[in-house]
Amino acid sequence: MAGLTQKDEVLTRYAEKLSTLKAPKGRSLTDDAIRRMLANKAAMVSLFVLAAIVLFAFVGPYFVPWGYSEVDWASIRKPPDFEAGHFFGTDHNGRDLLARTMFGTQMSLIVALVATTVSVVIGIAYGAIAGYFGGRVDAVMMRIVDMLYALPYILFVIILVVIFGRNPILLFVGIGAIEWLTMARIVRGQTLTLKEKEFVEAARAGGAKPWTIIFRHIVPNLTGPVVIYATLTIPEIIIVESFLSYLGLGIQEPQTSLGTLISTGAPVAEVTPWMLIYPGIILVSLLFCLTYVGDGLRDALDPKDR
Repeated sequence: MAGLTQKDEVLTRYAEKLSTLKAPKGRSLTDDAIRRMLANKAAMVSLFVLAAIVLFAFVGPYFVPWGYSEVDWASIRKPPDFEAGHFFGTDHNGRDLLARTMFGTQMSLIVALVATTVSVVIGIAYGAIAGYFGGRVDAVMMRIVDMLYALPYILFVIILVVIFGRNPILLFVGIGAIEWLTMARIVRGQTLTLKEKEFVEAARAGGAKPWTIIFRHIVPNLTGPVVIYATLTIPEIIIVESFLSYLGLGIQEPQTSLGTLISTGAPVAEVTPWMLIYPGIILVSLLFCLTYVGDGLRDALDPKDR
C-alpha cells in the first residue's frame, strides 16, 4: 500500500511538471513567408533602397531650398553648384534639378500606385466573377478580355489623352483601366480552383449567396497572387508613364515626372549631361528595386515553395 502511494506521488509530480511545460509554437504561413523574404538578400537590399527613394521623393523636398517650379535666373543650365544650393544643377529654365527630380519621382510613384490600385480592383472583381460563375458567363467575359488584349494599349491611352486632354487623373485611370487584363486572368484561374474547396462548399451549403461567397470567402484567399502581381505591375506602369511623358502625352509643365525629365535631358545630354544622368539613375534604380522586391514576394508567397 505504501509502495502504491509513493508511485502515485511520483506520477502526480511528473504530471505537474508536464503541465508547466509549454508546447513548441508552430510556425505560421506568414512567419514562413517573412523568413523566406528576409533570406532573400537581393530583395531586402532592394527594399532598403526603395525605402530610401521614397523618402527622397516625399521627404526630401522639405530640405531643399528651391521649389520644383522656382526659377533662378542667375543659374540657367548650370552644373551642380553646392554654394548656390543646386546639388543636381539646373535645367534650361534655371529650375533646380534636385527639386524637380524629387517631384518627378513623386509623380511617377503616385501614377504607378493609383493605376495599379485601379487595375487590381477591376481585375479582382472581373476575374472572380468569371471564374466563380463559369459556363457561358466565363466564356463571354474572357472573350472580351481576349479582344481587349488584341488592342495596343499604348495607343488606347494616347487616344484617351488626345480626346480628353492631358489630365494627370485621366492618365491614372487610363493606364489602370488597361492593366487589369492580366490580373483578371490570374484571379479567374485561382477562383476556378478555390471554388471547389471545402470552405466554399460549406458556405454554399449554408445558404450563402454567390456574391457573399465571392467577396467574403474567395477574394480574401487571393492575397498572395494579387500582391505579387501588383508589385510587378508597378514598374511596368512607371515605364508606360515615362514613355507617354517622353512623347509629351504625360505629365505637363510646370509639373514633371521622371519620363518628362528624361525627355527634356536626352536632346541636350552632350551639353548638359546632368539633366539626363540624375533622373535616369533614379528611374533605373526604382525599376530594379521594384522588380527584385516583386521577385522576393513571389518566392516568399508562392504556395508551391512552402
